[in-house]
Amino acid sequence: MADQASLSAVVHGMVQGVGFRWAVQQRALELSVTGYVSNRFDGTVEVVAEGAPADLAELEKFLHSGPRWAEVSRVDIERGAATGRFSRFVTK
Repeated sequence: MADQASLSAVVHGMVQGVGFRWAVQQRALELSVTGYVSNRFDGTVEVVAEGAPADLAELEKFLHSGPRWAEVSRVDIERGAATGRFSRFVTK
């Protein structure tokens, strides 16, 4: 797991009801990243992902724009060490 890292993000803006979770899941699958994406009650979207640092950087870049219908105003990011607790990337 030394070559793996984790990324936790909260995405703010118009990110619910616009296909954001689906688009994040598709991008994560393309990048072979594991974890999940979930709507939160406050209208934000939470993303927790683990993978190679370069792949997480690509996912983070995508989170700042999302699908064409989304309007991202801010992304709060925390990075850390991978835990290995995920076997795939899912939408919650």
